[in-house]
This record gives sequence, C-alpha cells and structure tokens, in this order.
Amino acid sequence: MEKIKSSILLIDDQPMLRNGVKQIINTASFFEVIAETGSGTEGIQLAEKLDPDIILLDINIYDINGLEILRYLHARNISSRIIIFTVSDTKEDIITAFKNGADGYLLKNMEPEDFLKALKGVSEGKIIMDEAISHIILNSMRYDRSQVANQTHDISLLTPREHEIFHLLVQGLSNKLIANELGIVESTVKVHIKRIFKKLNFKSRMEMTVWYLQNKD
Repeated sequence: MEKIKSSILLIDDQPMLRNGVKQIINTASFFEVIAETGSGTEGIQLAEKLDPDIILLDINIYDINGLEILRYLHARNISSRIIIFTVSDTKEDIITAFKNGADGYLLKNMEPEDFLKALKGVSEGKIIMDEAISHIILNSMRYDRSQVANQTHDISLLTPREHEIFHLLVQGLSNKLIANELGIVESTVKVHIKRIFKKLNFKSRMEMTVWYLQNKD
C-alpha cells in the first residue's frame, strides 16, 4: 500500500530557493510539493483552494508581507500547518509570527537534514523551531509577575471536554490531530478552542503553551 504523503505549498519569491527546497523535499518519501508561487496574493488563493497539509511561507515577499498572509490565513481558520521559513531572526518577527498562529519558525541557513526533521515534526502536530528561536520566544513571552497577577487564566472555568482539548493544545497538537485523538470533527475542535481562548484570556496557542509550561507543577 502506497504511503500517503503530506502535501506542501511553497510561498517564496526567490525561484532558486524554491527549487532548492523542492529538491530537498523530494529526497523524503513522506512529503510532496503540490504547488509553489512567488506571489503572496496567489499564495493565499492556492492555500484556500488546495488546503495543503503544510505551508512554507517566507516573510519578505514582494507584494504582500508574509506575516500579513499568516494573519489572513489564520483568521480564515484554514487547517494547514503554517511554517515561517525566512532569513529573519529578529525578535519582533518571531514573536509576531507565533502570536498570529504560526506552527513553526525556521531559518533558511539550517542544514537539510534538520529541515526535513522539522517538517516531519510539524506533520506530526508539533510546533517547531530551532534552539536559538526557542530561547528568544521563551525570554520574550516570559510573564512579569505583576502582569500575571492582573490576568485571569483560570483552568477551572473549562468544561471536561475543554480540559481535554486544552491539554492536547499545550502539547502542540494540530486541530486535525486533536479531532482524531478525541473522535470528533475538526470544526467542533475549532469551536472549543475559541471558547478556551476566551475563558482563559489567551490570544494564541504559543502564549497559552508558554504560560502552561511556566506554571505547571
């Protein structure tokens, strides 16, 4: 029986880079690039039309900034896992990406084998980043104690089902994997996640995950 490959959409305005990335991806049997574009506008259209498993998205695209594309696609609740793939290691770009729903942040100077390993992690529902990026995230999103005192993150407000979904979310699982784990449809998972964010006063999965890691017993 032939293995089902994870589909990938490349959105990057550098043709040589796209060709190089495709060559690397083609060395792995579990991925397939189904479309590519150098245009942010076309990238949005392809993402909505094809619903790929993974989107590799650069920040610096000539017609639309990649972070704007991320915001738009996240607001549309597409099921694709979105990885920012860029040369930018600035704190502002990294924090903005994760606050707006990125599932990973990778730098273009990484080794091919690490790149494929990261893609595999994303396909398994994990949030991925290299070690340098993770240090920036944790330091920048670390809560000031006085700020925490003025915020309410009361897990007791969650229903039993929301508790289940919360604990899967902070493990980095995607909506699709949570649905499979609990035997419910993905649209139901999305509804629960919105309620969880509202009850616990979180704006993103990353913000919630960092808080959980810092406050768990």
